[in-house]
Amino acid sequence: MNQLSRFLLLSILFTSFKMQAVEYHVSKDGNDFTNKGTQSAPFKTISKAAQIAFAGDKVIVHKGVYREWVSPANGGLNNFTRITYQAADNEAVWIKGSEEIKKWVKYKGNVWKTVIDNVMFGNFNPYQIKLEGEWLLNTYGMDHHLGEVYLNDKALYETDSLYKVMLESPMERTGNPEASKYKWYCESNEEFTTIYANFKGLNPNKELVEINVRPAVFFPKNQGLNYITVRGFNMCHAATQWAPPTSEQLGLIGPNWSKGWIIENNLIYESKCSGISIGKERASGQDMWTKGKRKHGTQTEREVIFKALQLGWSKEMIGSHIIRNNTIRDCGQTGIVGHMGCAFSEISNNLIYNINTKRQFWGYETAGIKLHVGIDVLIKNNCIHDNNRGIWLDWEAQGARITGNVLYNNTDDEDLFIEVCHGPLIVDNNLLLSERSLLNASEGTAFAHNLIKGSIQMRGTTRFIAYHYPHSTQVMGVMGFPQGDDRYYNNIFAAEQDTFPKSTFSGLNAYNEYPDASYKWKFGKGAGYYDHKLPVFINANLYLNKALASKIDISPIENKNLKPEISIEQEGNNFYLNITSDETFTKQNCPLVTTEMLGASFQAESLYENADGSALTLDKDITGACRDANKAFVGPIEKLQVGKNRIKVWGK
Repeated sequence: MNQLSRFLLLSILFTSFKMQAVEYHVSKDGNDFTNKGTQSAPFKTISKAAQIAFAGDKVIVHKGVYREWVSPANGGLNNFTRITYQAADNEAVWIKGSEEIKKWVKYKGNVWKTVIDNVMFGNFNPYQIKLEGEWLLNTYGMDHHLGEVYLNDKALYETDSLYKVMLESPMERTGNPEASKYKWYCESNEEFTTIYANFKGLNPNKELVEINVRPAVFFPKNQGLNYITVRGFNMCHAATQWAPPTSEQLGLIGPNWSKGWIIENNLIYESKCSGISIGKERASGQDMWTKGKRKHGTQTEREVIFKALQLGWSKEMIGSHIIRNNTIRDCGQTGIVGHMGCAFSEISNNLIYNINTKRQFWGYETAGIKLHVGIDVLIKNNCIHDNNRGIWLDWEAQGARITGNVLYNNTDDEDLFIEVCHGPLIVDNNLLLSERSLLNASEGTAFAHNLIKGSIQMRGTTRFIAYHYPHSTQVMGVMGFPQGDDRYYNNIFAAEQDTFPKSTFSGLNAYNEYPDASYKWKFGKGAGYYDHKLPVFINANLYLNKALASKIDISPIENKNLKPEISIEQEGNNFYLNITSDETFTKQNCPLVTTEMLGASFQAESLYENADGSALTLDKDITGACRDANKAFVGPIEKLQVGKNRIKVWGK
């Protein structure tokens, strides 16, 4: 069959699918048993439509609150023949993993009590299941359950005794003043679950009080259901378990080890742990570090990756998801989590905030976005603020690009953490404005045209981590981290202080002891690999206020007298950058950053290029304005005006 015949056959098949595609409707006034799912005779539940929708079909959900776990039975065929689930135009649709509870009885003072028959929970009672998992480090002295209690759509704080529910002290246990306000405690046996809650004088029978019942909201129970679109919903209240990279990663919504999902234009919030999961499944490893008690977690993580390869993890089978235009907030662990299943995906234009800020528990897997092995992932134009860490790319983020993101006021930890990646990784046109902007425990990262207001911390590591063939999951080799091989071009550093803890710096003085591009390798007899740091390449950066230049920078410009007064101002759904500039900004002679300039990373010998293998040119700034190829501006904004600037940098 020649190419023309094959094209005609595919066109006929595609047209046939489109002709047979069905549009199902779901309404709170519908009926799953007597109706056919038409607009005039809709189903009552989304789950009913999800059991019969096939490739090419569309499920339209009309206004109302749907309390169910949607687990699709089928997936689409390709990008053109999807199954689409969407809220009806201009209608507010809520999918909740909770149930409303009205039968509260006054217990004592501001504390109320409800007794629930366990029949309501079926085979999943989140008030009997403890929050647990590998890399979960601190639960602040108590066991937590997957259950949650919500008053008017906001989660209360769990305690471990009835006495603490009744106690109303100004601060308790977590150090968070909010923890003393609204609290709950549970007791559960084979027949009943009893919940006590302090509603601070409110009558729960007159307010909206809900409790977690389901482990997920929109998450297929089976794997390999590809090409599904989920659009325009409000989704909340999932009893998700802690999601480390060495275990199954469950989210309030996610594709469950599939390919080609689109999750867009949704509000996702109040998941016990993770909002969106594009992470791993069970078969490649499930808590083998803590259950096996033989090998360390780092070793079991290495084994997880090789097991996944044996199970078919590849670009053809897994990943390539699009997560865009969502608001993700108030989740206990991560806004978006992923491991391997996140590879080749795009995460763009999302607003992510209040992640892991409740601080009832904490571990090494917390961030607005936390990805392991995010090969060729594109993280673009997101606004990420007021989280306990912004973005954390961990293990083998080879080929990834972080571009055009606005990160600020991420407390306790940093805006961006890059850990154990051999490169190439590109970080460009971002605003990193928190007190600590960057934690670098990696090598082979190119930083270009960023505005970095906070400190930079360097962290060494002795771990051996894989690197891959370009744009592939296949492993090319395994190596340790002498560190270095980083590139810094055309960035602005604007630290407001010059004294920091050990290994933390105000600017690129972090690299003063690294070799530069002139370094020549000398692997003679007895030469030790770890006697060498990899060379770094630094040129044309601007250092303001108390930021210090690197000795390696070929043409640094420093202006210690300028305090640029950098801040982010929110007006409705728009975010503006305030910055004061002077003529210093126009003096830096910035070369246009390209693949040719950046070259290839040392370990993987892979080019700094686009995910499709094409050459990269950083010819646009964070706002989309074109750069002057002959004289680009330093930092992420082209042609700042001398004096005070107020520039829109993100909008929804």
